[in-house]
Amino acid sequence: MSAGLPLALHAYRIGLTVLEPAASGLLLWRKRRGKEDQERLGERRGIASRERPEGRLAWLHGASIGETLALMPIVERLIRRGFKVLVTSGTRTSAELLGRRLPPGAVHQFVPLDVPRFMRRFLDHWRPDLALVAESEIWPNSILELERRGIPLVLVNGRMSERSFRRWSRAPRISGALLERFALCLAQTPADAERLSRRGATRVGVAGNLKFDASPPPADARAVAQLSGLLSGRPVWVAASTHPGEEEMAVAAHQAVAGRLPGLLTVLVPRHPQRGAEIEEMAGAAGLEVLRRSAAGQPERSSEIYVVDTVGELGLFYRLTPLVFMGGSLVPHGGQNPIEAAKLGAAILHGPHVHNFTDVYAALDRVGGARPVGDGEGLARALGELLPAPARTREMARAAAEAVESLGGAVSRVMQAIEPFIARMAPEAR
Repeated sequence: MSAGLPLALHAYRIGLTVLEPAASGLLLWRKRRGKEDQERLGERRGIASRERPEGRLAWLHGASIGETLALMPIVERLIRRGFKVLVTSGTRTSAELLGRRLPPGAVHQFVPLDVPRFMRRFLDHWRPDLALVAESEIWPNSILELERRGIPLVLVNGRMSERSFRRWSRAPRISGALLERFALCLAQTPADAERLSRRGATRVGVAGNLKFDASPPPADARAVAQLSGLLSGRPVWVAASTHPGEEEMAVAAHQAVAGRLPGLLTVLVPRHPQRGAEIEEMAGAAGLEVLRRSAAGQPERSSEIYVVDTVGELGLFYRLTPLVFMGGSLVPHGGQNPIEAAKLGAAILHGPHVHNFTDVYAALDRVGGARPVGDGEGLARALGELLPAPARTREMARAAAEAVESLGGAVSRVMQAIEPFIARMAPEAR
């Protein structure tokens, strides 16, 4: 396995072996900050909390909510082919959501830290027959351990931004040594495929973006009906998956247009729900009537700002509003995924920082399903123009839904590309 490895990768492996106690200390520090699940902390050290199911097992990994949800159609297809499926992720919010969304035949575990002993312990227990990792999850020790055991590793929904390409270009031998060990890299776009190839991947294809095929997030029909009744007749918009700094802009935009839109309700859904209390305090200090979902339940008629600091409810709020601002885009984060909102009938607003989803936003902008705004003032102008114009907003939403529908098909292309691995490993499931 180690033949041809650059010295820097040898040093990485040795360093993480020596620093294993520090890695355990890092997990304890993260647990104290609420970033790790105390009852499942052992999983981050490769200690399984579930038995391995009998039969062929596929391991699918995504970093967080968006990546793992994009894998769900692949999970379902593999189960139908006779595989059991292990899904791993690295965040508590993704674990909570997957606990509710995974079908029978699939289990969730937290992914171990990329420490050699943790990864060996993990693979000794689960013994996967095939490993699929999503987007840009390139962890040296997991790649090398999979190769040592002869387990095929496939990159799906692969992406390499221009920024990542420049970063990897500073270490070409390392990127080449890692990417050439993938049995197959399936990129989202031709540009991603070219960058992966130039950085050392030897077997590359283009399958498209799995997120276009993912089912929209579910919502309880009774909750939708109840909230629809509560909000009837009120102008409502959602600022979804917001990051620090964006909530202040959303509150300022609310204040700028509220005088022209009686009963306006702004729904703030922070990317990290634990920030709910600080957002409530900020909006309250601005002189607005604020309610926080985790503490106060439903919005009241007097509520002006409603902070949704719960997990897995975007599907509910996307169904209640014609207009969604996607966060992570007015600050230099790179934007959040707008596909779910578009599928559920919302027109999209977004800032300039969308490099995580460049092609998606370009497609939406091109057909008029989304509107870029440059800053908080631009957000206020867009709200002031679109919320009083429901016919115009519905036309935007229709264009957005049609755009994301036309870009589907990645799941079928991925399954076709990995069929040789499936056929070789599970002939009884054919």
